[in-house]
Amino acid sequence: MKTVLVLSILLCAAFAAPQPEGEKTNEEKAPEAAVEVLKEEVVAAPEMDKMMKDEEVLVPEEFVPVPRNAPVSEEAAASESRYSLCPRGWEQHGSRCFRVISTSKTWYEAKEHCNILGAHLASATNAREYSFLQQMTQLRGLTSAWLGGLYLQGQWMWIDQEGFTRLYSLPSPSSYPCIYLRSTYGWCNAACGTAFPFICSKMNC
Repeated sequence: MKTVLVLSILLCAAFAAPQPEGEKTNEEKAPEAAVEVLKEEVVAAPEMDKMMKDEEVLVPEEFVPVPRNAPVSEEAAASESRYSLCPRGWEQHGSRCFRVISTSKTWYEAKEHCNILGAHLASATNAREYSFLQQMTQLRGLTSAWLGGLYLQGQWMWIDQEGFTRLYSLPSPSSYPCIYLRSTYGWCNAACGTAFPFICSKMNC
């Protein structure tokens, strides 16, 4: 009995005795091990981020979804403006901008309306330009539109001072000194008090 008691006391003393420096129990080692693992993860995190960023860079742009309401970058806006030099509502052809006005007015009223827009009644100086104006007129369902042609001081001229080229024959200008475009073929002249839609033009910006 005494022997058992002595053994019990010795065991209790052994567990209660302080551990030598440098040696730690398993319970004390466990938190330290967890801390070391966390440190390794923190150190590895920037490397993982860098790898992910490198992978993102390699993704082709066409496979990256773009939100519909994403703002347009300044570079994209500048690139677009290079190809669209005319104000909104105007169409570019060569170095000029054109706009069809569907409201019918007399030639003089049409001329004034274009002036208010900072433009002139349109001129057609060659067949390609005339074809463009004709297509603009047709697309709006119109059959005719005033141009800036006028018979003045014994000759036909454009009021925007472009060189006049007689692309199509014109009837006698005596009573019909103003030119209008026909969407089917050629142009014609009529009394300036007749009401037609019209086309304005101005130099692009």
